[in-house]
Amino acid sequence: MFRKKHTQNHPEAVHADEDAKMTELRAAIGPLSGRSFTYCTDACLRRYLVARNWNVEKAKKMLEDTLQWRASYKPEEITWPEVAFEGETGKVSIANFHDRLGRTVVIMRPGLQNSTSTEGNIRHLFYLIEKAVLNLAEGQEQMVWLIDFTGLSYKNNVPIKTTREIVHILQNHYPETLGLAFLYNPPMIFHTFWKVVKYFLDPITFQKVNFIYSKNKDSVELMGSFFDTENLPSEFGGKASLKYDHEEFSKLMTQYDIKTASYWGLDQKPHTVTNGLEKLEEVPEHLHLAPPAT
Repeated sequence: MFRKKHTQNHPEAVHADEDAKMTELRAAIGPLSGRSFTYCTDACLRRYLVARNWNVEKAKKMLEDTLQWRASYKPEEITWPEVAFEGETGKVSIANFHDRLGRTVVIMRPGLQNSTSTEGNIRHLFYLIEKAVLNLAEGQEQMVWLIDFTGLSYKNNVPIKTTREIVHILQNHYPETLGLAFLYNPPMIFHTFWKVVKYFLDPITFQKVNFIYSKNKDSVELMGSFFDTENLPSEFGGKASLKYDHEEFSKLMTQYDIKTASYWGLDQKPHTVTNGLEKLEEVPEHLHLAPPAT
């Protein structure tokens, strides 16, 4: 999707061309070390090339901007204790199920907004996006967002400024990590908000946004094509229940902080969450927030 057109008659030539582009991009960015080296996997380079329609020069500029942003913002160093307050209501969490393609699912419930801090909201969200990326199955590069608008009002709606910053970071520094976003039963207040937000989205991201309505047959069929209704919460038209347990989720995030520190080679260990957890638990060799996709 969103690549140069492929011809079915010459798949080998297409793959060879893409491999050549990746080699060219790696040479263009030059020698890397530390976290930049860890970040720039072959899959990562491919995402940046896809995001820039396989234009090596544009992909290089985008990737270099991301490496500078990551060196400054250090999203991999954010730990759960820093953002746990933002997550108390479960306004953003990682689901314990995948979609039918095996993609990690991030659940957002803006009606449960509990903070007016722009920086707090942004750090909390991208902390979880980093964890969702870390939780992707082998060979999988994208996640899915499910957004439940229950309880959304003018009082707890996310400010435009915050949304704009989130969109900027997502599009520029996490290219091709969003597979699809499903906006379930968005209220009238959101449609007003959307009229402004949609102008922040690039065409690729815009095409991934789906408005879903529970009483619309096409919407129901679309959800069924991407999710097993037995696992899907009732808030999104499924048969399962959506219950956020902050203490249990905190335990998982504490374990994931350890896994993140190990992956990035961080020296400083994450702190214990102050919600009843007395010590850090050892990380299982294969830790999954959701069962492995089948």
